[in-house]
Amino acid sequence: MSTKLVPTPGQTVGPFYGYALPFEKDNELLAPGSPGSIRLQGTVYDGAGHTIPDAILEIWQPDAEGKVVQRTGSLVRDGYTFTGWGRGAVGNSGVFTFTTVNPGPTKPGAAAFISVALFARGLTNRLFTRIYLPEDTEALANDPLLSSLDQERRRTLIARRDPDGGLTWDIRLQGEGETVFLDFQ
Repeated sequence: MSTKLVPTPGQTVGPFYGYALPFEKDNELLAPGSPGSIRLQGTVYDGAGHTIPDAILEIWQPDAEGKVVQRTGSLVRDGYTFTGWGRGAVGNSGVFTFTTVNPGPTKPGAAAFISVALFARGLTNRLFTRIYLPEDTEALANDPLLSSLDQERRRTLIARRDPDGGLTWDIRLQGEGETVFLDFQ
């Protein structure tokens, strides 16, 4: 008799972040106050508009010239090297913050963006999305992902520029203003 094995169903991720994933200076892609550094901040909201206090975000991005870091050691925070990768937990208020740089476009005319993965209670898998810089409207209009979305959905992927030069970008998991999430399958 042949037995067919079925895969184990997915389980929710966490909440174990407080002790399993963070490491020292995990949200600093370069040291605060370094030349060209900016603050990237935002809040994670659930479908009812309440903040989520136990999520973790990972970001990947090119440097200010659009070059993707391709050397080992992204977990090592030496205080001056841009790593291109960071992980940050939200606080009890649902707010996350990173110290990073404005990413440059990876090719001429392309829209610059930061890739994001989100882990949170109740999710069986991480969610993927992007953060676009707001300034280059021509590149944003020509971006294949953004141009495939209607205006309201497109807006969920574009950060706001703060008066101090930083970026603010919020995530809404469901409901009105739900962030666009990507499926890479």
